[in-house]
Amino acid sequence: MSVKVIKPGVLATIQDLGRFGSQKYGVIVGGAMDSLAVRIANILVGNEEGEATIEVTMYGTKLQFEDEHLIAVTGGYLEPKIDGEPLSMWRPALVRKGQVLTFNSPRSGCRAYIALSGGLQVPKVMGSKSTYTQANIGGYKGRELREDDVLFCGEVSEQGETFIRKLKELNTPVQWSVNYSPFYFCTSEKIRILKGSEFDWFENKSQQNLLSEPYKITLNTNRMGCQLEGAKLSLMNKSELLSEGVTYGTIQVPTNGLPIILMAERQTTGGYPKIGQVITADLPRLAQMQPGNTIHFEIISIDEAEKLLIQQERDIHELKMGVHFKA
Repeated sequence: MSVKVIKPGVLATIQDLGRFGSQKYGVIVGGAMDSLAVRIANILVGNEEGEATIEVTMYGTKLQFEDEHLIAVTGGYLEPKIDGEPLSMWRPALVRKGQVLTFNSPRSGCRAYIALSGGLQVPKVMGSKSTYTQANIGGYKGRELREDDVLFCGEVSEQGETFIRKLKELNTPVQWSVNYSPFYFCTSEKIRILKGSEFDWFENKSQQNLLSEPYKITLNTNRMGCQLEGAKLSLMNKSELLSEGVTYGTIQVPTNGLPIILMAERQTTGGYPKIGQVITADLPRLAQMQPGNTIHFEIISIDEAEKLLIQQERDIHELKMGVHFKA
């Protein structure tokens, strides 16, 4: 089974949950910007949660299915259509040989994820299929997808085969979908954070501004970092800081005083003061925010952050069980 790229759009790459265990060698984690959408998409087609998907950014991507496929599209609503007809998201869907999937302007969010039952047949590099374009590794030939690329799929799982059989028998789309509302979207978003290791290095006024002033996502945002504009943040004293490990959601403040949130393709270490850390449970919402959207930060305790993540994992588990019983 295969899929042909007719148009890549703004940016389309193959991404799974990331390349873990190699940061000590200077290799970034990378992976999908919205790991939650990847996990749910794979659950819906009977794949392992960490299987590679196609990450579509903003608009313009166009794919043709050269065989019959069971797919699921999750993440941002980029007006997906099959042969010009709207495609319902957050549910398994059967596409026929020759049909074309297109993505148009984003109505909410900015990244959609396509899971194909059986997964994408690309080599694993350091334990991951994720594309890291700057190092030319992973994904499809280590680069973004281009016109006329052909992607091949693996063997469909038992659950995937069950869904395909049921969809053929019904000859209509499934009438249920995942309730994604607890996780996503709005244009003015409160993002919860923990205090960063250098939070107390900043002036009291800057600490207050971080939590009371809105910050707008700029056009310079990409898979490496989310650049913000708003109230500038200042240190009490200029201090030397050795480079330290950073992670997805680390909020660094460079010399211009405007915070940057490190994203999926962040570097392995950073030398700027860290004023905060976005909690894991809020990273999917952050990943789906568009340039021009506004962020309001709120500090919570690590205990609260852990409870929110545990609840999110419980929700995923219940979702997985629910999909299993639908098959």
